[in-house]
Amino acid sequence: MAENNSNVNDTGAKNPAFDIIRLYVKDLSLETPNTPDIFRKEWKPETKLDIDVKHRSIDEPNHVYEVVLRITATVAIGEDTAFLAEVNQAGIFHIENFPDNQLNHMLNAFIPGILFPYARELISDLSNRASFPPLNLAPINFDAIYAQRLQQAQQAQAPAEEK
Repeated sequence: MAENNSNVNDTGAKNPAFDIIRLYVKDLSLETPNTPDIFRKEWKPETKLDIDVKHRSIDEPNHVYEVVLRITATVAIGEDTAFLAEVNQAGIFHIENFPDNQLNHMLNAFIPGILFPYARELISDLSNRASFPPLNLAPINFDAIYAQRLQQAQQAQAPAEEK
């Protein structure tokens, strides 16, 4: 009797596998350095976002990775910082049988897209709890950011190869 292994496709190659094991907040902070004086100013804020993605293998034989999406939102009125919120939203993921380029895309674009709504909600909640209007971040296209970074890396590598 033949075994039915659902992890192997018709060509004998192993099928890709992706699972979310756990989502969690790794770090969370809020600073309001100019309160209460900032509350007397007209609310015309300027927002600066800093976004970073880090990942690491945490269980190599089982293809388990931790991915951390860090978003730092700095909201200022003129020269004065109203608040600075930083969220490190993380997750543990099982990712197996993907080619290296697809694995890299998943770790740097696909998974951050999964983590972003959680980080976005935390930033909105933090700003509201600090007595500021909720900061509702616009959606972010992590695929476009990833493609842009790949293109920049290729352009930086091209002149180096010509030497």
